[in-house]
Amino acid sequence: MPRVPLASLLAVLALCSCPALATETARFDAPQPGQPPGAEQTVKPQAPQFATSGPEWHTPGLNPALLRYSHLDQITAANVNQLAVVSTFSTGLNKGHEAAPIVVGGTLYVVTPYPNVLYALDITKPGTPLKWKFEPQPEAAAQGVACCDVVNRGAAYSEGRIFFNTLDGQTLALDAETGKELWRTKLGNIHIGETITMAPLVAKDKVIVGNSGGELGVRGWATALDAATGKIVWKAYSTGPDNEVLIGADYKPFYDKEKGKDLGVTTWPTDMWQQGGGTVWGWVSYDPDLNLIYYGTSNPGPWNSSMRPGANKWTAGIFARDVDTGQARWFYQLSPHDVSDYDGVNENILLDIDWNGQPRKVLVHPDRNGHVYVIDRTNGEVLSAKPFHAINSSLGVDLKSGELIYNQEKRPQANKKVTDICPAPPGAKDWQPSAFSQSTGLLYLPHNNLCMDIVETEVGYIAGTPYVGADVWMKPGPGGHRGEFSAWDIAAGKEVWTINERFPVWSGALATAGDVVFYGTMEGWFKAVDAKSGQELWKFKAGSGIIGQPTTWTAPNGKQYVSVLSGVGGWAGAIVSGELDGRDGTAALGFANAMRDLPEHTAAGGMLYVFALP
Repeated sequence: MPRVPLASLLAVLALCSCPALATETARFDAPQPGQPPGAEQTVKPQAPQFATSGPEWHTPGLNPALLRYSHLDQITAANVNQLAVVSTFSTGLNKGHEAAPIVVGGTLYVVTPYPNVLYALDITKPGTPLKWKFEPQPEAAAQGVACCDVVNRGAAYSEGRIFFNTLDGQTLALDAETGKELWRTKLGNIHIGETITMAPLVAKDKVIVGNSGGELGVRGWATALDAATGKIVWKAYSTGPDNEVLIGADYKPFYDKEKGKDLGVTTWPTDMWQQGGGTVWGWVSYDPDLNLIYYGTSNPGPWNSSMRPGANKWTAGIFARDVDTGQARWFYQLSPHDVSDYDGVNENILLDIDWNGQPRKVLVHPDRNGHVYVIDRTNGEVLSAKPFHAINSSLGVDLKSGELIYNQEKRPQANKKVTDICPAPPGAKDWQPSAFSQSTGLLYLPHNNLCMDIVETEVGYIAGTPYVGADVWMKPGPGGHRGEFSAWDIAAGKEVWTINERFPVWSGALATAGDVVFYGTMEGWFKAVDAKSGQELWKFKAGSGIIGQPTTWTAPNGKQYVSVLSGVGGWAGAIVSGELDGRDGTAALGFANAMRDLPEHTAAGGMLYVFALP
């Protein structure tokens, strides 16, 4: 299905009275699958030396750079059509399954949505039988304050321990071999709406964790726990005074807009930073050479932007922090004074690239606001910010100042419905992680094609209750399809090919050295496509929609396997997992309006699938 150019966007852009700005604006002329990429020559990005991957899969992002690229190549574009199921495992749960199965030695580990049971399965035996399970017994009340389903995005392994989080705000460490609990640390307070849904990242001897709950007026934070003991080493808030945000002498941002004293207070109306959002529920990456971690902060609270004039630091942006101390090195705000719920929590993929003839250490961040950012990860300078999908909420990014240029005609307003804003609150891309192939040099993006109508409404803060202040109705974007899976040329800043899907592509992506890329669809298809052309090579129909993260690994027998969880839900699939009434278009914060037909195509139910060649 071809793209539909947004004529109104181009007309607005042509009238922009700021010709001196060096901006990057939208393109809608990407080729469809099967078409060759353009003839222009580009420099191929490279993975940093620390971004290695072995035959196993120890953490959702595979390595600290979050490449999600495996060097395994037994499964190729030529033989992937022979993949078959070799084992299955039911979780017995009907909520959204977003986790990545991880593999260490002869064991596969998978953590479920609430009640966050961790299963250990023996991959050395036929049928992958259960070795043990651990039930952390989280507080049941956590289900009532989870914004967007009771999901969990996975566990992580390091030095004999499995680390994972529970919905009620705990982080646990287990002995990987026996399942014995080694420690647990209570971090969140469900009584004010705090939950934890993210996968932890292990960096050096620390476990990095952040909170969820921005839609309930939670104040965001990230914290580092000692991997051996679970003790808190440091905690950095996303709003508030500098001493609580851990901004000190080492903080040297690239842009003037990020400089000043206590901006986490002064860029808010009086005291609103205390319920300001900026939660840290997405992905964390780590550069051991620079000793820095990178993570994004979520939207400011409430959604009603009229109530919180100011830039609302330090929400909807990216922090670089010293892993040992938590002290901020730099920050870049992707969406200052966010008006559309454009959380900045998406993955930051770490790459090295020759940029304008100079070697640069970069992070690549496909943001909810619709731009693929290429940022120097040493200092926060934006090198490029190209739109990867239809956008009319903004007109581009000023590379000199780093500012996102909002389209005032599409700015939400109090007590007035503003229509056809693109993208919708889940953004052109939400949490669903992309993959970078070291073989093709391309980024593979699972993403959304959604727009919205919105009216801002008054809301007051009551701890532990919704703090949104907006009625939203989401709907399909240009072309009528609601999702896409695309290959992106980072250096050229353009799509190479794209596949249109009926529903948002809410699963993660997996790229392999066999030049095969895997992803799942919300109606339950698990697909393999050619990494170079996008041609569909194979697909399997799972029992429920797929919003999980596929992984690939070699068992002790030396054979390559692919694993994925099915189990529709999450924010996009809440109409199924939450049994919502599709007649209420504002249900699930407006997502139900765009997904009314999803129950006709899939049912709930969690299942692990493992595939292999004959």
